[in-house]
Amino acid sequence: QEQLVESGGGLVQPGGSLRLSCAASGFTLDYYAISWFRQAPGKEREGVSCISSNDGSTVYADSVKGRFTISMDNAKNTVYLEMNSLKPEDTAVYYCAALWNKGYPVVSVPTLDDEYDYWGQGTQVTVSS
Repeated sequence: QEQLVESGGGLVQPGGSLRLSCAASGFTLDYYAISWFRQAPGKEREGVSCISSNDGSTVYADSVKGRFTISMDNAKNTVYLEMNSLKPEDTAVYYCAALWNKGYPVVSVPTLDDEYDYWGQGTQVTVSS
């Protein structure tokens, strides 16, 4: 079964850190762009970050630049999102998604205008004291 599975969410205090994982199974992430999106209650899903599986290029939304780091372990077929200096406004369900992009570099923050091939089920991140 081809799927993406997120993990690593939880409750953290402001200023804390979390690392999310997105593991692919049933297919390889080669030649995909893998993105993280998030959706807060009552808000639209927004793109957070993206990485190209082939050249490692990355992009970040302005709201997370300097605090979040996206990375990939090709051997484990897994993408990570390291989140530091977390703020209450980072509270959301975080989703990973994979888009076949032929291995091209990523150059823009992901949006829902792109037709992603796979989506994970989401993992809740809550930043609260």
